[in-house]
Amino acid sequence: MLVETASMPAPAGVQAVSVDLRRLSRVGSRPAFLDYLVQLWDFREFIFYDARARVRSGTRRDRLGSAWLLLNPVFNGLTYYIIFGILLQTSGGIENYIGYLVTGIFVFQFSAGAITSVARSIQANRTMIQAFNFPRAALPIGANLREELSGVPLIIAMLLIVVVLPPAEFIGPLWLLVIPALLLMSIFNLGVGLTLARVISRVNDVSHLLPFVIRLWMYGSAIFYSYERFIKHPALLEIIKLNPLFNVIDIVRDCVLYNRIPEWHSWAALAVFALGSLIVGLVFFWQGEENYGRD
Repeated sequence: MLVETASMPAPAGVQAVSVDLRRLSRVGSRPAFLDYLVQLWDFREFIFYDARARVRSGTRRDRLGSAWLLLNPVFNGLTYYIIFGILLQTSGGIENYIGYLVTGIFVFQFSAGAITSVARSIQANRTMIQAFNFPRAALPIGANLREELSGVPLIIAMLLIVVVLPPAEFIGPLWLLVIPALLLMSIFNLGVGLTLARVISRVNDVSHLLPFVIRLWMYGSAIFYSYERFIKHPALLEIIKLNPLFNVIDIVRDCVLYNRIPEWHSWAALAVFALGSLIVGLVFFWQGEENYGRD
């Protein structure tokens, strides 16, 4: 019996397809700097809502909840007042020492918390970095925004304390200058935090040194004493006054406590440090974009 072989169709002709390799990019590669900034802008809604959600959940486990955002600097201020104002008598020659101390402590808390949170944002979110593809700078920016949102009730409480505690200060139009001063300081915090975030992502030991450096920064920023009382050399005094933390605290004190317009060089120094740190921090962080979460 003969079996008729089924006829098979002729194979289709193979056509060469041209591929432009110039349009392909390696997964996870670092984009150009301007493209990177555009990507960050596209993620702005994620950054904002993530920051707001973390503010709400940050103190959920505590019985007093968000009240600790206020209680921490209050207890710190009380401690420093007892040690430096009463025991060591560093309040000599300072008008309204309680207000002087309160503004210094609260502004320092605002800045130190932001720098610490931003600096540790990459290490704290390694799982997210390994699971999703997004511009990594969104995490430090979100951490800085979270500290800004947490700092709003902190600053309001600071102003209320200055108004209530004797000698009570009166609210004036110069108080509005506190807003741009704190915004400039927030930019500075972000820039420094971005730089530290990349360093800590490679060398985690730096995160253990960070609290000591921030504490040294606090003691060197005239929070509970006056520079003029201990530093007599004019040139050295001017150099030390370039400290951005001192400048923002000095601006807030001039506006809130002493009802005088802050000196222009305080604004200039703060603005230069803020913009300079942001540019350096963004570029430095962007250069390490491909390595985050892979070490």
